[in-house]
Amino acid sequence: MPETMFLNFKSSIDSYSLPENFTFPFYYKPHPLCELASEELQQYLATQTEWQHNFGINTDSQDATGKMFGVLLVQNKQSEIGYLAGFSGKLAEKNILPDFVPPVFDMLEEKGFFKRDLADITAINDKVNALQTEPKIKQLQQEYKALQAQSDIEIALHRVTMIEGRKSRKKKRLHAMETLLTADFMKVKEQLSKESILQKNQLRDLNLYWNEKVEFIRSPLTRFLDEMEMLKNQRKQLSSDLQNKLFDHYQFLNQTGTEKNLRELFQQTPQKIPPAGAGECAAPKLLHYAFQHGMKPLALAEFWWGISPTSEIRKHKHYYAACKGKCQPILTHMLEGIKMDDNPLLTNPALGKTIDIVYEDDVMVIINKPADFLSVPGKNIQDSVHLRMKIAYPFADSPLIVHRLDMSTSGLMVIALTKKAHKNLQKQFINRTVEKRYIALLNGNLKDDTGAINLPLRVDLDDRPRQLVCYDYGKNAETSWQVIERKNNTTKVFFYPKTGRTHQLRVHSAHIKGLNMPIVGDDLYGNKSSRLHLHAESLTLQHPDTRETLCFNVEADF
Repeated sequence: MPETMFLNFKSSIDSYSLPENFTFPFYYKPHPLCELASEELQQYLATQTEWQHNFGINTDSQDATGKMFGVLLVQNKQSEIGYLAGFSGKLAEKNILPDFVPPVFDMLEEKGFFKRDLADITAINDKVNALQTEPKIKQLQQEYKALQAQSDIEIALHRVTMIEGRKSRKKKRLHAMETLLTADFMKVKEQLSKESILQKNQLRDLNLYWNEKVEFIRSPLTRFLDEMEMLKNQRKQLSSDLQNKLFDHYQFLNQTGTEKNLRELFQQTPQKIPPAGAGECAAPKLLHYAFQHGMKPLALAEFWWGISPTSEIRKHKHYYAACKGKCQPILTHMLEGIKMDDNPLLTNPALGKTIDIVYEDDVMVIINKPADFLSVPGKNIQDSVHLRMKIAYPFADSPLIVHRLDMSTSGLMVIALTKKAHKNLQKQFINRTVEKRYIALLNGNLKDDTGAINLPLRVDLDDRPRQLVCYDYGKNAETSWQVIERKNNTTKVFFYPKTGRTHQLRVHSAHIKGLNMPIVGDDLYGNKSSRLHLHAESLTLQHPDTRETLCFNVEADF
């Protein structure tokens, strides 16, 4: 494919410095040249007429879908600096559009195996659907069920008759034994035996009769059901074969020219199998095209364009990191050997910070946790409230941490020094008798003064630790809020969370069905700044020993 996807900047970039390292794709601030490239791409998206896609921008939002786009700053073989543009998945129902890098593998190619194999699977699926809606099957199933029920009733009734007959014959035999002479008794005994045999033969004949009658219906029904099962198994096998063939055809290059397919890349992950859509994101498409055409990747940025989705939080024109579930195994291979920015997740954010003690006695401590300070040890960083408290109170005989705050959130936390106090305090949190109030600064002007949000939350399995709004599998999450002041296109609010879900206040603030305004400084659901402007300001609880009601308050530093 010719090098037609290389895009020159429309404006001069002489005053810009090139990035020293490549972007760490899972947590970054866009390089100024990536921001310029994104602005040029956004201008194109806003004005182009070559293709049609309803992004939901200033149009009817029905059937509208936003899309993730990416720009890759590159140096080509002629040492020119430009950029590549890409999109995740399909756009305008197509995989390939002018000026955008193509997919790593084009599933929609007309003569490709995917469409051919998919057509075979679709044909089998049509046969399964036809059988499932076949009136004859439903009729046979109803007749079979009715006959089986009638058979069971009649056989059961005959068994009852046999039991009663057995009892009657036993009485007659005993009576004959007591009242008749031997010869007469033997005649009665023989007659009773014939009656017993007759009833057994009648049961045998009844079973044979009903078996034949039921079999007359069951046989054609079984043929239908066996055919359906065979088709389902065939469909399952063809689907599995097609999926594996796709995994093998998604081959990703790195700078050394080494190719690895999806199956290889995800073999070392816990799930083993690539998730749906793996390899279709903008970042791997862009890098693969650059390596294919001898371009040097310099920096990467991805942004959302269009209406926000209903589950995850995506805002128009906002930049987002690559998703870990789908992209991390792929990008780890593709960026092998490339010098990148440091991973901030490996840097201890609590270094040089201290924890203020607000209250302390023999059984509990109330602290003011700084922002960007872990509550408990993380995967890569041990420094945390738990570790600091363990050092400060070495003789405490409890787990110490009663509840948690997000790393980015500052404010009041409760520490228990005894097992008894820990059990009591934890029970208060579980029973929701602890009164909590947070203060937050939102990016925008809230129209109303008070309100409540009820959006169920669950973790984004493809992009931990992000949370999704999910009505099917999410846990109930409720938040009340109250405006304090509005100033400079920001709104300061009180939050009163009824539940305590992970990132609850952050998601309820940013989500389109919540306040639709991210908290200032939210690097996951909004835009990064000096800090997340969220603070656990007030806490009211019952002392675990004295049962006295205690109220604590620490003002935010914003």
